Amino acid sequence: MQAIVVYESHWGNTEAVARAIAEGIGPGARAFATDEAMPEDVAAADLVVAGAPVIAFALPRGGAEKQLAADTKGPRPADLSHPLLRAWLESIPAGRGGFAAFETRIWWSPRGATGTIESRLAKAGYRRLAKAERFIVGGAYGPLREGELERARAWGATLAAAATATLAAPAA
Repeated sequence: MQAIVVYESHWGNTEAVARAIAEGIGPGARAFATDEAMPEDVAAADLVVAGAPVIAFALPRGGAEKQLAADTKGPRPADLSHPLLRAWLESIPAGRGGFAAFETRIWWSPRGATGTIESRLAKAGYRRLAKAERFIVGGAYGPLREGELERARAWGATLAAAATATLAAPAA
């Protein structure tokens, strides 16, 4: 099974979750920042997992880059060296594999990023394999709540089982 986890991360929390999910999926699963996920890898994947932080109660938009660059409260400047996941989703190649979406967020956020991620992946032809997952950060910049990386690894294993079952099922 070919599996990739594509992420947008500004302070390292979403990247850490993405890498833990890839570990849970198993050998051969790779985690990529948005500009590292090549179209041919995405199109060939049996499983695409995509995730981002929730910023302003949604999947970050283009204007978020200015807001993030101007933010001086974080433990360090936001990493803006990779395109936003929203931009990556706008250019995603058509695919045949399954998908799952995740987000990192503060626990009380009234809205999130996964709905947009799921709709864009479905529009490109991917099939949802599992309900979206939310991983909690302790504040606007993190750190991740204790136990979240273990939960991400376990979710990755669940996704691998779902994708393997889908691949093994006879075509209708």
